[in-house]
Amino acid sequence: MDLMSHSSAFLLPTLPPNQTPSPTYALVVLNQSLPRFAPLLWNHAQLRLCADGGANRVYDDMPLLLPHDNAVDVRKRYKPDVIKGDMDSIRKDVLEFYASMGTQIINESEDQDTTDLHKCIAYICHSAPNLDKSNLCILVAGALGGRFDHEIGNINVLCRFSNIRIILISDDCLVHLLPRTHRHEIHIQSSVEGPHCGLVPIGMPSGSTTTTGLQWDLAETEMRFGGLISTSNLVKGEKITVQSDADLLWTISIQKM
Repeated sequence: MDLMSHSSAFLLPTLPPNQTPSPTYALVVLNQSLPRFAPLLWNHAQLRLCADGGANRVYDDMPLLLPHDNAVDVRKRYKPDVIKGDMDSIRKDVLEFYASMGTQIINESEDQDTTDLHKCIAYICHSAPNLDKSNLCILVAGALGGRFDHEIGNINVLCRFSNIRIILISDDCLVHLLPRTHRHEIHIQSSVEGPHCGLVPIGMPSGSTTTTGLQWDLAETEMRFGGLISTSNLVKGEKITVQSDADLLWTISIQKM
């Protein structure tokens, strides 16, 4: 079984030079309050998309996160490459501003069967030009918090694109999928994340999950809703290993930076 390696180095001010292969980051902004480190994610990304009303958040919130900079300059500097979705949430003034700045506007209002996040992920995977997808990692800001059905929809996108690294990010934590098709190594950035963490089976129960590096490790442990799931666990070291017969969600807290 192949090994998949994971790191939250995108939370660091400077990406470590020894990441091999070097990841290509794309950022999707959803219609929730931006995390306080959104400018950091933006600067690490090589492609930035707003999902419909996520453009309102970039327009309104980025100047608040950079209060010492001129608001107009901030809005010009943090201009999304693409705004995509069914366009039922973006304000007219925001749409006109970014369109005048050269942002690509993709209206998919005829498609009501997929979420705006799904539309953005599909664009990144299949249509984005000049983007190295060999080690692609998609960061999703504003994916957690707000309406619970939206959160579940975002988690479902992780499952629908299980072959792509997609990380859902809020001010407090991050969530991503650990596909059952791989063994996993999670490299902890202890200066910015942890110690609280969890492993949750998604889609089906796990008949056997084994971990190392946690305060309460699992040893061929069965996990299912209505039974045991590994929440409120703690990371002990700099590396966690996970192997399971089911897809798992990994979540870890993000420290106040």
